Amino acid sequence: MHKDIDVYNYLRHEKKFPLMWCAGCGNGIILGSIIRAVDTLGLDKNKVAMVSGIGCSGRTSTYVDFNTLHTTHGRALAFATGLKHANNSLTTLVVTGDGDCLAIGGNHFIHASRRNIDMTVFLFNNNIYGMTGGQASPTTPLGKIASTARRGNIENNFDACKLAEAAGASFVARGTTYDADGLDELAIMAIEKKGFSVLEIITPCPTIYGRYNRLGSAVAMLKTQCENSVSVEESHEMKPEELEDKIVTGVFVNKDIPEFCEEYDLLIERSQKK
Repeated sequence: MHKDIDVYNYLRHEKKFPLMWCAGCGNGIILGSIIRAVDTLGLDKNKVAMVSGIGCSGRTSTYVDFNTLHTTHGRALAFATGLKHANNSLTTLVVTGDGDCLAIGGNHFIHASRRNIDMTVFLFNNNIYGMTGGQASPTTPLGKIASTARRGNIENNFDACKLAEAAGASFVARGTTYDADGLDELAIMAIEKKGFSVLEIITPCPTIYGRYNRLGSAVAMLKTQCENSVSVEESHEMKPEELEDKIVTGVFVNKDIPEFCEEYDLLIERSQKK
């Protein structure tokens, strides 16, 4: 699916390069997918807003030549909600990590899903707090090593997609950085969808998570993504025990429900008539 695009048209190429991400990090692949999705959809970059929080994922907004807002830890969705509500014409993209979004930002994530406000969340899931020292995050699997879990994590981990679905998001999907073509397609679908869209992306952190857990090189971690991924359709034919440690990818939710900004405008209209 990859096509030739003028990448420099979408990047602040005079700033912050080379990328600050570690060698082998998948975040650059996600950045590429976002840019290709924006280009494929023919969006005016001056009408695209990217909101980010704190963490490795939060640096994404530094590199893109969109309207950008780098916010405080866990609050990207709160800022994005205000931005979208103030200017509904903007295509609003939120880039956030598993720690940023699901820990300190967990309540915002639940209620943004519930409100179904029109924005797209790119949830970078590397199973750890990468930038701040390798602490266990809400997605660190049971038994895995982190700087705050030296003998193995004893907390159960979130399934971010199931959480988004239960909270009411209109579009929920999961992709991996190994399958860049598939990720491009999911990114396009997520941005196109009206309502609250969540695209969780499984991305490797070889420098911290990989080393702590002896998962091998960045290439080995991508190979593991490939070997352990199954589609949503395939998962329906598998037993629970067969799905252990598997990465289920594809679209879990795609439904049409009332969008918050439009409903708010209708409320104003009805109130003015009275």
